Amino acid sequence: MTTSRLLAVTLGFALHLGAHAADFTVTSTDIAPGQSLASAQVFQGFGCTGGNLAPQLSWSNAPAGTRSFAITLYDPDAPTGSGWWHWSVFNLPTSTTSLPAGTTTSTLPAGAVQGRNDYGDSAYGGACPPPGDQPHRYQLTVWALSVEKLPLDQHASGAMLGYMLNANALGKAQLTGLYGR
Repeated sequence: MTTSRLLAVTLGFALHLGAHAADFTVTSTDIAPGQSLASAQVFQGFGCTGGNLAPQLSWSNAPAGTRSFAITLYDPDAPTGSGWWHWSVFNLPTSTTSLPAGTTTSTLPAGAVQGRNDYGDSAYGGACPPPGDQPHRYQLTVWALSVEKLPLDQHASGAMLGYMLNANALGKAQLTGLYGR
C-alpha cells in the first residue's frame, strides 16, 4: 500500500470514529451547561456549606466498541498548578447509562470504583473554590473506554487515572457547570 493510500485510509477511519464520538452525549438534571452549580453539589467543609451530593447523570450514544465507562469531575481553574479532581468513577459496565443523584460507593454497580479526589477521599467532593475568585469551571466528563476494566483501585491519583483514561478513550461526552463564592 502506498504512503498516500495508507494516509487516506487512516484519515478516513479517524473521521469515521470522530463522527460517532460526536454523537456521545451526557446530560444532568443537576448541572446545566454554563450555569451555576446548585448548593447540593457544593462541598461541605473548607468554608463551603453545601450538600456535597454527586449529580444525577445520563449518557447515550457511546462509540462502537465501548467496553466500559468512567466519569470525572475536574476544576481546571483551581489555584494549584494542576487543577482539582472532585470525583472519579471507573469500571462502570456498558449496561450502565445513568447514575442517580447522591451516588456513593454502595450504590454503584458491582465492580465500579470511586477514585480518590483531591480532598483525600474516595468519594464525590463538591465545588469549593477560594472566596473572591471568578467562578470556576467544573468539567464533568463521561469517558467511553476500549477496555472492560482499568487496572486501578480507589487510591489512584487523578493524574494516574487521567493517563489511563486518555490511553483507552474511544470518546468522551462533557458538560461544564460553574461555581464561585
